[in-house]
Amino acid sequence: MNTNDFDFFLPEELIAQTPLEKRDSSKLLVIDHQTHEMTDSHFDHIIDQLNPGDALVMNNTRVLPARLYGEKPDTHGHVELLLLKNTSGDKWEVLAKPAKRLRVGATISFGDGRLSATVCDELEHGGRIVEFSYQGIFLEVLESLGEMPLPPYIHEKLEDQERYQTVYAKENGSAAAPTAGLHFTKELLERIEEKGVKLVYLTLHVGLGTFRPVSVDNVDNHQMHSEFYQLTEDAADTLNEVKRSGGRIVAVGTTSIRTLETIGTKFNGGIKADSGWTDIFIKPGYQFKVVDAFSTNFHLPKSTLVMLVSAFAGRDFVLDAYKHAVDEKYRFFSFGDAMFVK
Repeated sequence: MNTNDFDFFLPEELIAQTPLEKRDSSKLLVIDHQTHEMTDSHFDHIIDQLNPGDALVMNNTRVLPARLYGEKPDTHGHVELLLLKNTSGDKWEVLAKPAKRLRVGATISFGDGRLSATVCDELEHGGRIVEFSYQGIFLEVLESLGEMPLPPYIHEKLEDQERYQTVYAKENGSAAAPTAGLHFTKELLERIEEKGVKLVYLTLHVGLGTFRPVSVDNVDNHQMHSEFYQLTEDAADTLNEVKRSGGRIVAVGTTSIRTLETIGTKFNGGIKADSGWTDIFIKPGYQFKVVDAFSTNFHLPKSTLVMLVSAFAGRDFVLDAYKHAVDEKYRFFSFGDAMFVK
């Protein structure tokens, strides 16, 4: 398979720059990969696609305000850090700009000295390991000094940072939001639960690799980034109960899909409590082991996420659906509209 096989025309004006005023007022394109039917709808009608006894599986990761702006005390040169993951204690892997100013031993000050960082190691592509020093609780200091790391294709300033969090975000650790979940309101989730659908939460901390373009021509040569996931005992028990009762496992977003399919692959189609790191690459030819249907946003051309959706619903049909979405002026990417794939 060639990366260009997953390309499509996308006018720049369809890339959503701001969230809609009401989360669940976005459009929803329902596609059935067996009948090849497409239906234009609205997201608050997703409840019509869910049956009593189904499980709706959501990623409860919370995005860290991971972009920090500081300066080097010795030169007063401006520095930007983007936190990627906690490696141990107060040490973090970060992306640094400009990285060439930050050699081992260099220090950076943030917020008039309320937070400082010392470079411990140099990595490739502007990566650094830094150790932070601060008074109090690190996450509280970060909340007061950091900014939300919006995707590179969003150029508008986000007025309310909570709009880049799902309403069920709980576990701190992501560098980007699981954006398929941004459409849900607490009221919509209550209505879904009242219908008899089980609400199940897992965690996958989304890394910036989710925005990394596929840089190879042959899809099989692409190396996926690695992300931490966790499924609890209670969640696994609920999912197994749903499966035994004939209900469907309906995933919200590609991060939930990747977590469930990682576990299904590890346990030969079974679902068990588990945690670890996954770099699963789901592309056409992959046989799904756990997920029966899912909602997701509209993704970048030639991205691994379009490949994942194509693995479930077929490349030609998915590209037809994307062409329909472009023709009907659906909004794309993080703050855009959604599709339900069954």
